[in-house]
Amino acid sequence: MNPAERYALTFPGTPGTQAPQDVVVVTRTDATGPGGHPVYEDESGIVRAEISDNGEVRMIASGGHQSPHLPVHAHPLP
Repeated sequence: MNPAERYALTFPGTPGTQAPQDVVVVTRTDATGPGGHPVYEDESGIVRAEISDNGEVRMIASGGHQSPHLPVHAHPLP
């Protein structure tokens, strides 16, 4: 199965508020993550994630002092 070129990552809103969920579109890069799967990132390069063929997501810190949240859902885009 070929990995998708883009995914929509959905993150939970701010706990304790009525804030909507955040959706970030990430695009496949030439990099491979620690699990051997493709690394995806958003246009800013700040949101980075390794996504397996099964849609499992491992967030990757793009800078120091980051503590990336896990997305609720990773949806492949056409």
